[in-house]
Amino acid sequence: MQIEQSETAVSSISPADHSEALLQQLARQQKSKKKWLLIQPKSTTSMMVDSGTVSMPLNLIMVATVVGTLFDVTFIDERLGQTIPEDLSGYDVIAITSRTLNATKAYLIGDKALKQGKIVILGGVHPTMLHEEASMHCTSVVYGEIESVWTELATDVLKGKMQLVYRAKELKPMSRMTRPDFSYALDSKNSKKYSSLIPILATKGCPVGCNFCTTPTIYGKSFRYRELEFVLEEMRYHQERLGKKKINFSFMDDNISFRPKYFTTLLEEMAKLGVHWNANISMNFLDKPEIAELAGRSGCDLLSIGFESLNPETLKSVQKGSNRLGNYETVVDNLHKNNIAIQGYFMFGFDNDTEESFQLTYDFIMKNRIEFPVFSLVTPFPGTPYFDEMKPRIRHFDWDKYDTYHYMFEPNKMSGEKLLSNFVKLQKEVYKGSAIMQRMKGKPLNWVWFVNYMMHRFTSKLTPEYYY
Repeated sequence: MQIEQSETAVSSISPADHSEALLQQLARQQKSKKKWLLIQPKSTTSMMVDSGTVSMPLNLIMVATVVGTLFDVTFIDERLGQTIPEDLSGYDVIAITSRTLNATKAYLIGDKALKQGKIVILGGVHPTMLHEEASMHCTSVVYGEIESVWTELATDVLKGKMQLVYRAKELKPMSRMTRPDFSYALDSKNSKKYSSLIPILATKGCPVGCNFCTTPTIYGKSFRYRELEFVLEEMRYHQERLGKKKINFSFMDDNISFRPKYFTTLLEEMAKLGVHWNANISMNFLDKPEIAELAGRSGCDLLSIGFESLNPETLKSVQKGSNRLGNYETVVDNLHKNNIAIQGYFMFGFDNDTEESFQLTYDFIMKNRIEFPVFSLVTPFPGTPYFDEMKPRIRHFDWDKYDTYHYMFEPNKMSGEKLLSNFVKLQKEVYKGSAIMQRMKGKPLNWVWFVNYMMHRFTSKLTPEYYY
């Protein structure tokens, strides 16, 4: 099949050339539907990020839902043990999602498909952040979300004339977001390996703009949200699908609480449904007791909070303005009073870190009985301001190791060896048996206990060599 490729990006094309009416006309003219193969690659990181139970890939499910309106879709998730066929002759388009830690694998798949004459589309975080690099391994790169460029992209697939990069001039309102069709994932072989948590999305974007974060590039600094009734209707749909009210949702939003009125109204309505949920959340107004009370009443089991550091200079350097050290203990206390567990994220390797940083973090975790502490090494992700700042000092550009668990650069105030030895020691101390009992004593016997047990087994075997 001959594929033409223009040297220009979609943003230079007249909107009249890519109207919805033209797309529908071309779609009706198909003698048979073009076949798309959507691929979620497995990463090759040594830390086994994609092993065991994995979350349902909501972004790829959303892509499948959009693509399925006009084309035939085959859905492959390598993390489930599914394999990509060597012979791709049964497909017209190979579309691959990628983040940095599986970019190498995504590129290999793209190269193979190109050799077989296929239209190859790369999307996701890494191809967006490094679209020039990604374009060497595909026909086209989708910059950001596919929904905002779908009319242009689908039209060009039908014409057989693809652009190098599809980048929207403006992002579409989330009110146009179609409810994801989970059958693409649930009908997959080995779908039982997916977590029972149902991913759901209410908002996109984060105006905070931490300099190490990829979100502003992917979804913009603007804050978009779905109408509340659409979110609630999706929850009710899953309740009916599963035949029970008490089901568990996991919000995929980057900062669901940014618009307080929207967030609190959503929680008030969720309280009537009887569901359970967890989410990533900014702590900027969790110091208000009434917010924590409402979250608990609405069925919140766990909130993931980026504490990041106990050093105010570090928080300032990464522009984490929503974090105020003076509020940390108040936030924790408010949540615990309402039986909400905390998954706390802590990062190490900043230039302001010293050996004392590890002790301060340990003391904070133990004193405040953080249920599920998660530790990572500072990782400047490509395309972010932090990456540009740190690039001269980064030890390597092996994307397989960009998983937040590998040593990227030496901080100013300690050697790399000291950084890693303290990093390992902290994890062993927090997850040793007596520390788990101290943090979890009197708390409900649920999956968080199991996670602590698994982390105890994992951290007991750690050595600094894991992180090189």
